[in-house]
Order: sequence, then structure tokens, then C-alpha cells
Amino acid sequence: MVQPPSSYRGRLAPSPTGYLHLGHARTFWLAAERARAAGGTVILRNDDLDAARFRLDFVDAMYEDLRWLGLTWSEGPDVGGPHAPYKQRERLPIYRAALAQLHAAGLIFPCTHTRKDVLEAIGAPHEGAAHDDEPVYPASFRPPAGAPLPPLGDKVSVNWRFRVPDGEELVFDDKRFGPQRAVAGRDFGDFLVWRKDDAPSYQLSCAVDDAAMRITEVVRGADLIRSTFRQLLLLRALGLPAPDYYHCPLMLDDAGVRLAKRHDALSLRTLRAQGVTPAEIIAKFSSEP
Repeated sequence: MVQPPSSYRGRLAPSPTGYLHLGHARTFWLAAERARAAGGTVILRNDDLDAARFRLDFVDAMYEDLRWLGLTWSEGPDVGGPHAPYKQRERLPIYRAALAQLHAAGLIFPCTHTRKDVLEAIGAPHEGAAHDDEPVYPASFRPPAGAPLPPLGDKVSVNWRFRVPDGEELVFDDKRFGPQRAVAGRDFGDFLVWRKDDAPSYQLSCAVDDAAMRITEVVRGADLIRSTFRQLLLLRALGLPAPDYYHCPLMLDDAGVRLAKRHDALSLRTLRAQGVTPAEIIAKFSSEP
């Protein structure tokens, strides 16, 4: 009997702002494994919106390193597919249409306050934990509900934030960590959807692309769980379906610090130069809980 094709669609979404390290590799390997186990499809999306850190040589290295690890994909910037383009830089009109939809619904507002302003208003330190995520935006900084909004303009030159529904508890069932809960306005506040340099935020671009590319499960690091609540709000506001989520435990270095692209000694490029094989790396991933 011929089995019907799986509707599972997973994605790899690397950002070409540095060389991929072991933490990225484990997340992407796990995403590919979950798609394979479900008999589904893997999509590669180039999340290349970070203009300050984007480099073309990182893009070439990204493809090379992922293929060296043994990962493949059915859709992507280099192979095409029905949901092209797969480079976020080429999808700006799609994000702008979503922004216009939020604007028309009165769900966003312009913001001229800096991150320093926000941190000072809430009495938070300028470094440390608050640096890793958007601080909770003070409600006193918001314009009154229902206040007329200025037009977006052809070129956006001010930050725009999404107004969260204060006090609403949001819940989703994470496929790795189980039920997750957060209260809007307490655990996270009004968040950026468009930046004053006329570029979409990670929250908006990611949510819009996951829906447009019909992703059924997002596999990513546990540091992005709070982002998931924000993206669920955006998907609901835009009338788009939400995928399932599987958040991976983060990989740490010997000092207990989360791996980042500054960990060049643990990049796939460096490990390969040292003679480490893909099989050895994957065996390490397979042995972890």
C-alpha cells in the first residue's frame, strides 16, 4: 500500500552573521531528523535581514557546512520551490503588507523611545539578563488606545511596536518542554515589528514566513520561547495559522556559557579543519537527552 505524502513541513532558518557552531548544528540536525521521522519536507530559509552583520561569505559557508553535516532540503534559495523567494531580503514587500494590515487594524503604534529609555523607566540594568531579550515596554509610554495613527509612509523612519493585550494569558504546548504560559504585559510587553531603519523585526518576518511557507513545526533554541508568544500574537492578529513548536535545550561551553557565533573554536569550520567528522558530531547529538 502506498503511504500518502506527509503534510509535515519543517525548516532550517540560519542567519548568515557568522559561522555555524555546534549549537546551530544540533538544532538544524534535530529539525531535519524530526522532518525525516515524519516523512515530511525540509525547507531552508536564509534569514539575512541583519544588515549590520550579514556577509556573503557566511552565506556560502552556511550551505557548505550544512551539507557537510549531511543535511539536505527540498526547498530553498539554492534549489527554489513553490514558496520562493527563500531569502528574507527578497521578501520585504510581503512583510510590508503584513505591517499595513496591523496598522489598518490599529494594533501597532509608533515609538520614539530608545532601549535606554525603556530600561531606565522600568529600573532594569543595562546589561545582563535584560540584554538578551526585549525589556517589558512600560504601558505609560504607549499612546492612548484608539489614538489616531500617523501613516506608515513610503519609507519607515520610526520604530513601530505591537500593542499586546495586557493581562491575557497565552498558552502553547511545546513538543519538547510541554505546556508554556506567559502573561502579556507582565512577562513581555509591546514589541518591535518594524525598525526605524525601515526593516521588519525578527518577530514579524519569522511569523509571516512560517505561515507563508506553510511550516507545520518550528524547531529552534529554548532561548526563543518568549519570542514564540509574541509570534503567536502576530499570527492571530494577521489571521494566519500557527505551527507547532519544539524548543531545543541550549548547548553550553565548558564554562557553562551558551554557545554563540563568537565561539569560533566550536564552529563547524574549525572542527572540520581539526579532522572531526560529521559522524562524530552527530553521535554527540544522538547521545544527548
